[in-house]
Amino acid sequence: MDKGARFKEIGRSEPGYRDVEERVRDYAPVERRFSDEQTVMQASRCLGCGTPFCHGYGCPLTNAIPELTALARAERWREAIDLLHSTNNFPEFTARVCPGLCEASCVLGQGFEPVAIRNIEMAVVEKAYELGLMKPRPPAVRRDGQVAVVGSGPAGLAVADTLNRMGFHVTVFDSARRMGGILRYGIPDFKLEKRVLDRRLSLMEQEGVHFEPGVTIGEDISYRYLQQRFDAICLAGGSRTPRDLAIPGRELKGIHFAMEYLVQQNRKLAGEELEPDEEISAAGKRVIVLGGGDTGSDCLGTAIRQGAAGVCQFEIMPKPPAARTERMPWPSWPNILRESSSHKEGGERRWSVSTLRFLGQDGQVSRLECGEVEWLPGQDGRMAPRELPGTEFEVAADLVLLALGFVGPARNKIVDDLGIEKDKAGNIQVDSLHMTSMPGLFAAGDMARGQSLVVRAIADGRATAKGIGQYLDSKILLHPPSGKPLGTFS
Repeated sequence: MDKGARFKEIGRSEPGYRDVEERVRDYAPVERRFSDEQTVMQASRCLGCGTPFCHGYGCPLTNAIPELTALARAERWREAIDLLHSTNNFPEFTARVCPGLCEASCVLGQGFEPVAIRNIEMAVVEKAYELGLMKPRPPAVRRDGQVAVVGSGPAGLAVADTLNRMGFHVTVFDSARRMGGILRYGIPDFKLEKRVLDRRLSLMEQEGVHFEPGVTIGEDISYRYLQQRFDAICLAGGSRTPRDLAIPGRELKGIHFAMEYLVQQNRKLAGEELEPDEEISAAGKRVIVLGGGDTGSDCLGTAIRQGAAGVCQFEIMPKPPAARTERMPWPSWPNILRESSSHKEGGERRWSVSTLRFLGQDGQVSRLECGEVEWLPGQDGRMAPRELPGTEFEVAADLVLLALGFVGPARNKIVDDLGIEKDKAGNIQVDSLHMTSMPGLFAAGDMARGQSLVVRAIADGRATAKGIGQYLDSKILLHPPSGKPLGTFS
């Protein structure tokens, strides 16, 4: 096998994006894919490090990246996808929405450009689908143990898929009309088209996972119902309480949480009916997005596609540097300036801006009063914003989208009724098995860990599934099913 390490003769390249003029007219995926030849070439840049920081430090899933690149450059696709699946349930999701934590810790980043790991992962999983390697693989044996997973986002699906592969019987409940959680409703199609999600859900269903959409736990069915029918229950509802902005004028019309806006657009593209008075459209409007993260970027790209008259994204944090500084040593994830595909499509970005009040006319927002801030250390040593006198300005706005992150899980009837313990941040508290203060009730993903990345949600879902498996194994050993030998498979 080629030893790789051809980084001196082969520079880093990326597949790139569709032309801006074309892609802003639709919601189809904006990013292109590597050809087989490009995949082999880029995989050949990998050093095959003896101590791969990309694997053990950068990737929350601990993907075996040097081994993966070696298999990709040899075009051994079956072995490559099997290796990916050994650590990552859904490489087709992470290849599209992960920021590439592994690439930030690639050793080649020290003096050269890092390996294009994310795009190689995308090439491997898509090649596996093309070659028919992604066939249903139900477990060879079924074990005693019924598990209910509440929530079908990345954490919930990872719990379900991992437990199903272990042989347990899994049913996934979700209050939405379709499965997928934030993958379906929170991420725009131009980043993650829903056929990618649907083909994986179909595969999981053929492998034995049972899906129950349109069911709200605590309303349609009770926790007692679940308790009577399942040996373990896992809550994976995500972090859904958005951070608000309690300033004068917040009650004006035309101010919405970012996720309201993104969910609605995804529902429209899926053909789901909306009430006429609930539609949020940026068409012909001056749009201000408050928040500089990925969600804010998704709002920007969506508003451009809806035909906004103009879009501006404000961030209260200072503008990041273009490259690492001494405070961001390798291999840590650097807080540097990043430009998403949406930023390349238009709009304006401003940093160190604080919104002071919303101003309106006839109950509708029409302007924002803002001011610039500087960041200084407070008495506790933490950096905090301080308003700069004389920097106040106003900006016109017909639609304001709040993309300020999330403060914790949404209100949950099960959690409230059972008095489940929470941490100081309001997240559900779990033990080493990821079990809550209620025996047999587990929590996974953002609900327990706080708002984070899809890749971390999948990693936590896998870890939670292992904890549930240990719990069920001990439960079966202590209380074997009637008429079955102690500890045997069903």
